[in-house]
Amino acid sequence: VDANGKWLQPFPEVPLKFAPYQHQLTAFERLGGDRPLSTLIATGTGSGKTESYLWPILDHSRRNKGKPGIKAILIYPMNALATDQARRLAAAITSIPSLEGVRAGIYADAQPKDATHEMTAESIITHRDAMRSNPPDILLTNYKMLDYLLLRGRDKKLWEANSEDTLRFLVVD
Repeated sequence: VDANGKWLQPFPEVPLKFAPYQHQLTAFERLGGDRPLSTLIATGTGSGKTESYLWPILDHSRRNKGKPGIKAILIYPMNALATDQARRLAAAITSIPSLEGVRAGIYADAQPKDATHEMTAESIITHRDAMRSNPPDILLTNYKMLDYLLLRGRDKKLWEANSEDTLRFLVVD
């Protein structure tokens, strides 16, 4: 809040469509900027934990779009939760003009028969070869698949463009 009582956007280029709670503002301060800090967000169901880390990730991805490599990995315990979050992520990326060019993909247990090569307002990338040939900025997966992605030779292309400072966020939801 500024001196006139007006609420200030923590990420002006990736505007929030909600007034953040205090735990979200604290997370934004810790996760935003050039020197993010490890952060644990523990609060009740429906209190906006996802937004606490998602907006700093979106802002970082915006500032680094076009640079090769995965910038954030979001790990979910169940594919159903990852799929739900993928829809939210697709909607956020496609509705905010400054995020044009930011890409997200989901690598779950099985590639869907109707796997998508590009992002839409309803879906992030689900085609594995598309992600291998052009890794997304944001990768959603589960514990088991992340293990495979790190060990399997055919998935090595996902990581080839990453350098020591590319991957900034590892989220365990």
